[in-house]
Amino acid sequence: MSSPLPSEKALVPFVSVENMMRLVHHIGIETVLTELTDVIEADFRRWGSFDKTPRVASHSGEGVIELMPTSDGEIYSFKYVNGHPKNMAQGLQTVTAFGLLAEVSTGYPVLLTEMTLLTALRTAATSAMAARHLAPKGARTMAMIGNGAQAEFQALAMKAVCGIDHIRLYDIDPLATEKMVRNLAGTVLTVTACNSSQSAIENADIITTCTADKQYATILTDNMVGSGVHINAIGGDCPGKTELHRDILLRADTFVEYPPQTRIEGEIQQIDADYPVTEFWQVVTGQATGLRDARQITLFDSVGFAIEDFSALRYVRDRLRGTRLYQDLDIIADPDDPRDLFGMLQRAKQA
Repeated sequence: MSSPLPSEKALVPFVSVENMMRLVHHIGIETVLTELTDVIEADFRRWGSFDKTPRVASHSGEGVIELMPTSDGEIYSFKYVNGHPKNMAQGLQTVTAFGLLAEVSTGYPVLLTEMTLLTALRTAATSAMAARHLAPKGARTMAMIGNGAQAEFQALAMKAVCGIDHIRLYDIDPLATEKMVRNLAGTVLTVTACNSSQSAIENADIITTCTADKQYATILTDNMVGSGVHINAIGGDCPGKTELHRDILLRADTFVEYPPQTRIEGEIQQIDADYPVTEFWQVVTGQATGLRDARQITLFDSVGFAIEDFSALRYVRDRLRGTRLYQDLDIIADPDDPRDLFGMLQRAKQA
C-alpha cells in the first residue's frame, strides 16, 4: 500500500540550477537583467516598508557564511550565501547561495530556489540601477576590474540598462580575462583586454571593481581616478576587505544601501564613522540628489543587501507562473488535523 499523497500545502516550488538556467534563457538574459533592475528599484522606492538588519555573518579564516533576511510585512525572504575566495584553488565557486520566500500570514514557504546564478543576476541589476542614476550622462565605456564569475553579468546589465557599448577588462589572472572575452564574443559589445588596471580605466565613464580576495586591497589608487566618473565598487563585502584607496572616498560622493551594514563591510569601513554617505533609496525617491554635475565622482559602495534578494526571489516567483520550470518538493509536514503530527507519522508506517 502506498503512502498518503502530500497535501498541496506541503508542496513548495523548488527552482534547481538547471531550471534557473532554463528560465533565464526562456526570458532572455538581457530582458531578465532589465526587468530585475526595475523590480529592485521599485522595492527601493518603498524602502520604509521593509524590515532591515545587517546580515548575520559567521566569519572564519577561510571565508564567510551569511544569512540575509527581510520582510515587507506580507512576504518574508532569506538568502544563505557564502564567500570563500580560496575555493577557486579547489575548483569550487567562491560564492554559492540559495533562498526562500514565505507567507508572513501563515509562515509557510512558497518558493525555494538556487541563488548562485540569481545572486549574480541581482547584483548586476543592482549595479545597473545605481548607474542609471549616478553615472555620467551618455556613458558608453565601462572598465571591469576583476573578471571572475560575476563579470559578464555586470557587463550585460550595464549594456541592457545603461547603454554601455564598450567594456575594458583587466584581471590579475589573464585566463579570467580570456574567459570573459570569449563569453562576450557573441554580443554587440566592443571588448578590450588590458594589461593593467590603469590601462583599463582610461576613458572609462564607469569603473566597476569586482575582486574576490578577502583582504584590504588597493585596486584603484587616488591618482588613477579622474573627475566625472562613476565607481561601482562591489568586491568589498565583509570586514577587512576593500578595493579602493581611502583618498578616493574623500573626493567622491558616496552612496550606499544600508549604512549600518556598509560601515562594517564596505569601502567606508576604512574611514571615519562620521564620513557622510547618502542612502541610495533616497536618490530613487527624489529625496536626495545623485548626479549633480559633469565633474563629480560618484561611488556606489555596494555590499549587497537583503531587499535586493527579496526583489529577485519575488521576480522569479512571478516569472515561474505559466511554466513548469520548477519541481514541487514535499518539505512541509501538513497533517489533516494540525494537532496530530504524530498520528500522521504513524499512519505512514501503516501504509
